Amino acid sequence: MIDGRHGSLVRMAGLALLWGSAFLWIKLALHSGLTPSQIAFARSALGAAVLLVLARAARRRLPRDRGTWGHLVVAALFCNALPFLLFGIGERTVDSGLAGVLHATTPLWSVLIGAVIGLERAIRPVRLGGLLLGFAGTLVIFAPWQTTGLLGGGAFALLGASASYAVGFAYMGSRLTGRGTDPLALSAAQLVAATALATPAVLVDGVTPVHLDVRAVLAVAVLGICSTGFTFYLSYRLIADEGATSTATVGYLLPVVSVGLGAIVLDEELGPRVIVGAAVVLAGVAATRWRQRPPSPSRRAGTPALEAPRK
Repeated sequence: MIDGRHGSLVRMAGLALLWGSAFLWIKLALHSGLTPSQIAFARSALGAAVLLVLARAARRRLPRDRGTWGHLVVAALFCNALPFLLFGIGERTVDSGLAGVLHATTPLWSVLIGAVIGLERAIRPVRLGGLLLGFAGTLVIFAPWQTTGLLGGGAFALLGASASYAVGFAYMGSRLTGRGTDPLALSAAQLVAATALATPAVLVDGVTPVHLDVRAVLAVAVLGICSTGFTFYLSYRLIADEGATSTATVGYLLPVVSVGLGAIVLDEELGPRVIVGAAVVLAGVAATRWRQRPPSPSRRAGTPALEAPRK
């Protein structure tokens, strides 16, 4: 029987696998002839269906006031519809493993955007160093000084998706959290809004014939149901059980999962420069998340802390 702690670890591993595998499913769907807008629409719609079923089973009601729905539309644009589309555009020319690596820059964009809009009033030296280190790692990956660098539209689309996530997270934190609405209901409503936002683009692409095969259907189904719908659900479960900080550590595993699956399933290969750059990016992300522990009351008073008696 699995206890609570091990249960959380299992959920973290499951979340990392489902979330990190999204880049593989996007690549497989693209190889099967689907367009980025079609993938974004299907992903949003299937994820919304999963969360609506879960919300109904838990008897959670979707928000009904216009103000909340207005905020949800903005959050859905930056946190779902736009990045989902940009990931599809980016993976047309960039390997799925590298897409996961570039996605790891999201926390760096969050710190930078937070500093610009005033959410980060003062960036400590360690976090500032981590921010600079992370973007230096991104520069190593792009290698603009080499002819084999990655300075292309696809890579910039992937960076744009990561930055869009950061904008969406900042907006959700300032406008949607703490409004008294259940998180499961909010996430379901947000994906409903994302589906609506993705509809115009998919209608434009819909004039092109789509030849679906079994691989395309399976890829989109797993992407929407597992890597989008259940990922949202597992995230909220982990936040409730372990807290937001512990849950955020899952992000460090996403490049590992995306690179591993890309190598195993698609025979993708990352050169030493990209691997080094990815390690530097993750080190920078870790530094930006560093928090200094407040001293204990006895330390603040200038007296030594008493050691607990040994048994």
